[in-house]
Amino acid sequence: MSTDLRTEIIKAEGVTKRFGGLVAVDRVDYSLREYEVAGIIGSNGAGKTTFFNLLTGYYVPDAGSILYKGNDVTRMTPQERVAIGMMRSFQLTSTFDNLSVVDNLVLSFFRAHRRSTLMHLVFNTCKRFRQEEKILTILETFDLQDVRDREVKHLSLGEKRRLEIAMAVLAEPEVLLLDEPLAGLAESEIKGILDVLRRHVGKQSILIVEHKISHVEDFLQRLTVMHEGRIIADGGYEETLRHPEVRRSYWQIDIEAEAGGSAGS
Repeated sequence: MSTDLRTEIIKAEGVTKRFGGLVAVDRVDYSLREYEVAGIIGSNGAGKTTFFNLLTGYYVPDAGSILYKGNDVTRMTPQERVAIGMMRSFQLTSTFDNLSVVDNLVLSFFRAHRRSTLMHLVFNTCKRFRQEEKILTILETFDLQDVRDREVKHLSLGEKRRLEIAMAVLAEPEVLLLDEPLAGLAESEIKGILDVLRRHVGKQSILIVEHKISHVEDFLQRLTVMHEGRIIADGGYEETLRHPEVRRSYWQIDIEAEAGGSAGS
């Protein structure tokens, strides 16, 4: 039983998702707390992406419920969840590749805060609000000043990934949900993304779903491991990785052979 007294922001209770005869997520209980930085890992087919899609409203569970601040959001759409403070990258922050970096940020900010129509924003708002203080700050925070006027289609993958996360952060969500934000990036780009995310620790609850863990070990406060649709371990980083079932299922270490070798040595 958790001794963390922080408020639960997201809570999944007995969540199940089936695709035909495949049970992708199997009676999962999970909670994310206020200002927590948590990660979910698992091998391919573990169910982590399906579970992430359930949390963010892209799938509706076949059983169980999802609460946000104690309110049932199980059947809310992704857009409705964004409106109450949950922001997912990257699907809900898709970029306009023919617009500049700064104009993408302007659109993201005003879509979240001013509720203007998209066409009104494109034709009337961008030029007037490129010097908005929050937009200038986010350009600096995410190290995008040098490419602010570049069309998004000409950005590197790392630059575009920073922009996508910047757009999500600019909407000022209480919960930032990131689906494999480091995939396909070079080591230097990964460092840049993590450096930026560290600045938001304590300001938002952050949940990262990752396939590999080596890059986030010093960033996460809590780690959850999924296997075959279920959570097999949850807790501190080192503690979770030492869990026998994680060693067996995630690392594919033969625990019995290892124990036998130790006994015979």
